[in-house]
Amino acid sequence: MSDHSVQFSQGIPETVLAPPPDDVLERLTAALAVSDESTRRQHVADVVAELPRLLEGWAALGDLGRDVIESYACYRVGYHRGLDALRASGWRGSGYVRWEHESNRGFLRSLHGLARCAASIGEDDEADRCAMFLAQLDPAGPWAPSPAPS
Repeated sequence: MSDHSVQFSQGIPETVLAPPPDDVLERLTAALAVSDESTRRQHVADVVAELPRLLEGWAALGDLGRDVIESYACYRVGYHRGLDALRASGWRGSGYVRWEHESNRGFLRSLHGLARCAASIGEDDEADRCAMFLAQLDPAGPWAPSPAPS
């Protein structure tokens, strides 16, 4: 019999991004609350210009894009900034990044928006990659297909 213990895996690793400071989220929330739709996007863009690592800001800019290409570009920046943030948080290219953690949502929203925009411009391979990545990161996220009624 061996004196060595067997180490069992703790399961699939999970990464949770650090939340931005409260004052940053307050600034973004205030920008998103601007009632004049014609200037709301600019207010959000001003916050993101000052805080270019704010993933929630890039996702919001994607949502407020004036056309699909502008949205695509903002979501893509949020996605790539999110990958950088994940790696800095110890993510090694696999494991869960779940929607249930609010601090992950800016990245996940950007990835989901990128998938939607890619599909709308006919970039089907990118849309499929993004959808598969989302399903791997959080199989129960809001983008997951609903089970068929029985």
